[in-house]
Amino acid sequence: MKKLFLLLFTFCFSLFTFRLFAQPKYEFRAVWVATVDNIDWPSEKYLGTDSQKTEFIRLLDMHQRNGMNAIIAQIRPATDAFYPSQYEPWSEWLTGTQGKPPIPYYDPLEFMITETHKRGMEFHAWMNPYRAEFSIGKSSISQTHITKLHPDWFLPYGTVKIFDPGNKEVQQFVTNVVRDVVSRYDVDAIHFDDYFYPYRIAGKEFPDSASFFKYGNGLNKEDWRRSNVDSIILMLGKAIKQENKFCKFGISPFGVWRNSDKDPAGSNTKAGQTNYDDLYADILLWLKNKWIDYVAPQLYWEFSQKVVPFATLIDWWANHSYGRHLYIGHGIYRAYESKSAAWKNPDELPNQIKKVREYPQVEGSIYFSSKSFARNPNGWNDSLQNNYYKYPAIIPPMPWIDNTKPPTPELGAEIVGNSNSKDIILHIFSRRLSGIKQYAFYLSSTIDFANDRIYKMLPAQKDMQLNISPDDLRGLDNFYISVRSISKTNNESENSKVYNLTWSADHWVLK
Repeated sequence: MKKLFLLLFTFCFSLFTFRLFAQPKYEFRAVWVATVDNIDWPSEKYLGTDSQKTEFIRLLDMHQRNGMNAIIAQIRPATDAFYPSQYEPWSEWLTGTQGKPPIPYYDPLEFMITETHKRGMEFHAWMNPYRAEFSIGKSSISQTHITKLHPDWFLPYGTVKIFDPGNKEVQQFVTNVVRDVVSRYDVDAIHFDDYFYPYRIAGKEFPDSASFFKYGNGLNKEDWRRSNVDSIILMLGKAIKQENKFCKFGISPFGVWRNSDKDPAGSNTKAGQTNYDDLYADILLWLKNKWIDYVAPQLYWEFSQKVVPFATLIDWWANHSYGRHLYIGHGIYRAYESKSAAWKNPDELPNQIKKVREYPQVEGSIYFSSKSFARNPNGWNDSLQNNYYKYPAIIPPMPWIDNTKPPTPELGAEIVGNSNSKDIILHIFSRRLSGIKQYAFYLSSTIDFANDRIYKMLPAQKDMQLNISPDDLRGLDNFYISVRSISKTNNESENSKVYNLTWSADHWVLK
């Protein structure tokens, strides 16, 4: 009988560990929150302050339920600001009129950062580098907008007015804007998207001949354009680290660097436009030279796509990340906008996540965009909550930024309420440690935590409540709990004191 009990216990615990440990311990899980044209937040231009705050909190809570650990929120969509700025006016998409502050007044960026950090999530400040007028003649433009103060810095292209990337004063201005944000706000990263030189319009040349004549320095125009983008990336990286050495710098480029018909080092794809040849963004140079901390290519295509297939591109990027973090951008918005049957298939996104996890060089995912989750496309919210992101993950640390282990937490615990219920609630007492953002709780059948994966993560505070579900303890009558602290740079401490919980007759005993 005793042997049978041990066999049953081992079987049940192996099921428990399979459920618990099948996911990576370290994984970046983020969502893009687009503010341009009110894509994600606020839902419309004319919302009042309270409604804006309510919407953002609801958005955060949804993504936290889905297992995300970072938000990438657009704070500078078109040379405007979702925060008080000495350089740029309040955004049109925040108040309806560019230059008009929110009423009642508040600082949206400070609010977003505070609420995001409160949930133990990172906040990455997303900025569009060069877009200045979203729709020429239709956008609300303040008299203090930089296009009014320095009209010679800008070039019209199609329906958009953008900064001239070849203008050295422009490069310095954009760098000053970024430096200002990093110096004043507790952002975890600065994030730039794919809009450097604009996507080509057929039959229409980008009108930068005057700058090329002035600054070309004997280069051909294509190399000169790439050198302009290289220059600002290098300037931005230096400025960010000067203001805050722990602040990360990430780029989310278009999904194809170069096609292999142009360069044998390129991917086996046939993209109509590419980073290197059309947007003049030499991402690989930035990665090789360690100018950026992470790259998040926008692989918004399906496995069955014939010209730019998902599997081909993830394999190419995994082999070209040069030791920097690589996150994959997933286009879940295509569940609503694509005519491809793949994006109606509930297995498309889960299969993409599985593919991401096949590559040790790929450290996570980012989803475009936030509002796509609101309707639970193809049941993917449920897939994340119940399977792929059921248990939390630590954001992968960047050892070149910081590799210092934080202090080991000193914790005490007591069972709250009815100890004869299989549902356990522990009251955790802690001494507040500086520089700690979270505690990671581990459950194990062995005291050495040989198969350690995170059970739950809680924001660091003096008193916490840990709820342990009976579903996670099915078949377990004896187990151990340990806790580790997580620093703001995502480094993990050693184990705290280990607690043992044993089911004795009809109640739990904690010791």
